Amino acid sequence: MPQLQRTEPTTAPGTSPAAHETPRATATLAVTSAATAVALMTYTAPAVTLPATVAALHTPLSAQAWLLNGTPLGLAALLLVAGTLADDYGRRRIFVAGTVALGITTVLGAFATSTWLFTLARIAQGAASAALLASSLGLIVHAFPTPRGRLHATGVWGAFVSGGIAVGPLVAGALPGWRLAYGVLGAAALIVAALSTRVLTESRAPRGGRPDLAGALVFSLALVSLVAALTLGRDGWLRTPVALLLAATVILIAAFALIEHRTRTPMIDLSLLRRPRFLGSAAGGLFTGLAVIGLFTFLPTLLQRTLGLSPIATAWLFLLWSGLSFVVALQVKRLPGHFAPRHQLALGFALHAVAVLTLLGAVGSGSWTRVLPGLVIGGVGSGLLNAALPLVAVESVPAERAAMGSGAQQTFRYIGSCAGVALTIALATSGGPGSLAHGANVAAVVSAGLALVGAVAVLVLRERA
Repeated sequence: MPQLQRTEPTTAPGTSPAAHETPRATATLAVTSAATAVALMTYTAPAVTLPATVAALHTPLSAQAWLLNGTPLGLAALLLVAGTLADDYGRRRIFVAGTVALGITTVLGAFATSTWLFTLARIAQGAASAALLASSLGLIVHAFPTPRGRLHATGVWGAFVSGGIAVGPLVAGALPGWRLAYGVLGAAALIVAALSTRVLTESRAPRGGRPDLAGALVFSLALVSLVAALTLGRDGWLRTPVALLLAATVILIAAFALIEHRTRTPMIDLSLLRRPRFLGSAAGGLFTGLAVIGLFTFLPTLLQRTLGLSPIATAWLFLLWSGLSFVVALQVKRLPGHFAPRHQLALGFALHAVAVLTLLGAVGSGSWTRVLPGLVIGGVGSGLLNAALPLVAVESVPAERAAMGSGAQQTFRYIGSCAGVALTIALATSGGPGSLAHGANVAAVVSAGLALVGAVAVLVLRERA
């Protein structure tokens, strides 16, 4: 069926791109952005509560990566299938279900009594967040059909990603105890879920067929195998268990590709891998996870251990990074129109590389002021990335598959996050507690290198006339 061509309404100078959108569209943007912020707050809460959680659950060093990686693991495993379900069975339905599930699983995490119970709760939070995040951009694309309105809406949504990252550690650090923090975040998710049932309208792009559950299962196993290999790598990368897990990852990914090729309704349309724009979107998400999220998720814990900072002091310090990211993401819409999103991604990656290189020696310096320049530069870079990524995601696929495009990019983002967090912890702690400063420097150099690779990738992978 041919797609209807939409004409963009003219906008008077000085008028907001969203000025011609309906109140319903504005409400959709507000609710989806709020839910996204809560999901990211839940995601980032362990950044400052990890030491207290580890002490309460008696978690050994070898298992700490799982406490941080539970949510990104659930996200990466289910984002693709969540995006497909949202397109096929209703974006509002999947969004509401995901937001309710996020509230319930976050509250359950507050009552966990062991490392594995907490990790399972975090994985469930990630799965719920996958439904929420994958469907939210589909709802936004449906509510904002014009290019200018969509640019404004995805920019706001990206800013709330940064806002959630900024506020999550503050909430977790300010409350008396990590269990209460998860209880409050769970309640916030349930409140947003109640609001969403009143303001969202349903939309879908059905293809028919059944969900690709086999693909989701094999893909999840591949991720678990990869994260386990990277987690065990801290004790030696050439050991047999690490090699076997990496081999299993490769085999499972090959099996996943075979399943996707044969199924009628795949999680991801493999033909998209022939489109440079889609590959560029995937690369942007992957290297954001590997380079940016991987390092900055564990850096607060490193600073608490080496500088003796309290959770709330660490949260305020990192607000400089995440808060700047939020502000920059909101203001990106003021950039000249010829500044393409892929150039914005490349600049964001380059700034992150500069930022983490300025952090060399900061962990062992004994002074928190030493990390300030890196947090400022990194915040600007992160804001550019968070503003560009959602727009690149929805532009990389046909409009009727927006939720799948969003899910695909965010899947790569959280695959990168899982791998990046595990790799950062492995590098930073490989020499034991006494050499955290040296390990942090190694992790920073690796993060900078990965960011530069990401910058090159998003510039090279573009559609050619």
